[in-house]
Amino acid sequence: MSAHTLRIEPATPGTQYTDTGHRAAAGPAAPRYPSLTTTVPKEFVHRASVAEVMLTGWERADEGRFAVTAQWPRGHIFFTSVNGCHDPLIAAETLRQIGSLLAHAEYAVPLGHHFLMRDLSLTVHPEHLLVGGAPASLDIDVVCEDVKMRRESLAGLRYTTVMRRAGQVVATGSASFTCMTSKVYQRLRADRLDNAGPQLPLTAPTAPQNVGRVSPTDVVLSPVGRPGRWQLRVDTRHPVLFEHPVDHIPGMMLLEAARQAAVATTREDAMPLSLTGQFTRYAELDTPCTIDARRLPHTDQEQTTAVQVTGHQDAQPVFQSTVTLATPAA
Repeated sequence: MSAHTLRIEPATPGTQYTDTGHRAAAGPAAPRYPSLTTTVPKEFVHRASVAEVMLTGWERADEGRFAVTAQWPRGHIFFTSVNGCHDPLIAAETLRQIGSLLAHAEYAVPLGHHFLMRDLSLTVHPEHLLVGGAPASLDIDVVCEDVKMRRESLAGLRYTTVMRRAGQVVATGSASFTCMTSKVYQRLRADRLDNAGPQLPLTAPTAPQNVGRVSPTDVVLSPVGRPGRWQLRVDTRHPVLFEHPVDHIPGMMLLEAARQAAVATTREDAMPLSLTGQFTRYAELDTPCTIDARRLPHTDQEQTTAVQVTGHQDAQPVFQSTVTLATPAA
């Protein structure tokens, strides 16, 4: 088993060398450092900024099984705390990063290949998500399954995760994606990209307090004058949702839209306990995307509310999500 972490290998204690390379007289013992923590390469998780890399290491445990480590900051510019807990969407971003990390580092997918997230599901345990006096360190068990190969190259896979913090399960989740070469991607997207219109003008945000946000710049919904419906507000200058240039709306932005729509529908500043996302086609930057939300009937006696959120462009479905929120005690 080979661990992928940063290690400093010191010289033998008591050994010093001159600038000519000859052994010098023994002096004080050279310091020994334990394994030091760093982030994984940002390119492996498709981030431009090291600050947005959540993963800190990985190692293969068995065929298709991996141990991944991660760290969440106490505060984040976008993944802000919810009722004193780490934002569940930071767990979703961590889940997303795991897939691309393992694809590149363990399944030999070259950098520059394109990834398409098919689906993602996440369940969190708020009692173990409380923001503490230090960043949250995570140990994540990952199982890769349904691995699809094409001509000895990875074409896609599904993976499941269990995220632990100090031995306690903070989240479980799964996701699947497909990947393709740049040439295949360009061929797949050629008609759409060649005929793409100008980017849509930035629309006005819904009131931040109505969608569980503080800053208007983090609001991804614009009012359209109809209850339960909004237009997706696409700000390509956003430093996290559009952390690097892309030719379509990122899946994480669609999940954030689902969360905000669920909060607006229930009118409760509540913690999302679970969310799912199924992505059926690329969401384009030059076409309005309509977001609709509706409460689902109660199916149990727990204090939760489920909201189904859908997104459409040109009357065609783009994504569907179900967000389950904790209902605050009366």
